[in-house]
Amino acid sequence: MHAPGRRRALIAGLGWVVGLDARAGLVDVIASVKRSVAAVGTFSTLENPRFGFRGSGFVVGDGNSLVTNAHVLPEALDGPAGPGFALQFLSETGVPDLRSARVVRADAAHDLVLLRFDGAPIPSLRIAEDKDVHEGLAVALIGFPIGGVLGFKPVTHRGIISSITAVALPASNSRQLDGKTLRALRAGPFDVYQLDATAYPGNSGGPLINAETGELVGVVNMVLVKSTKESALSQPTGISYAIPARFVGDLVRGP
Repeated sequence: MHAPGRRRALIAGLGWVVGLDARAGLVDVIASVKRSVAAVGTFSTLENPRFGFRGSGFVVGDGNSLVTNAHVLPEALDGPAGPGFALQFLSETGVPDLRSARVVRADAAHDLVLLRFDGAPIPSLRIAEDKDVHEGLAVALIGFPIGGVLGFKPVTHRGIISSITAVALPASNSRQLDGKTLRALRAGPFDVYQLDATAYPGNSGGPLINAETGELVGVVNMVLVKSTKESALSQPTGISYAIPARFVGDLVRGP
């Protein structure tokens, strides 16, 4: 009987996909998943530093695609001479692995965007099935909570899914509803994951994973969810949230 740990599966048409034995623990999960997590930002030879950090992201699909929050990316870049989108991975040897990237498509309703990056494929995350996600599930989020202040090395926080709840709830007083919340209600509310784990602004767009299997459960989001669900509050709660991974699957498959 072999010891639990990391393995990789070559899925036809998808490249290398991160996989773990059923008995693997969080130590093995972190070792397996962190190669698939990137710092997302912009790159310009005219800036100092050249890489401008904006958030976190993770590899999906065939190993050359990455998902992050749409709000992580700037709305516009400054033309051909201006900064372009860039991803910074940490290679298996610990050396920074910088890749250029471009937007493929976006899902504004769920604040998600799909990027395509150059170079050799990187192991991608397997998306968990909805039936395997429930309240009380042990999860971990991996990303760059304070950007590059202490170096671009992925940081892990763990907790549980404390609640599965609607992204926007009608307020008792219509004056408490701002424009973003009203748009979310009109588009049709969807469930999000409320987390018993601390996420910081730099975690936005990073993966929420099953702490035992390493499968993708959701995408950390501290902007879309908080601004809609907590619109009636004068002060934010400090609760962390994630968008369910099924919307990542829809984005990767495309129209």
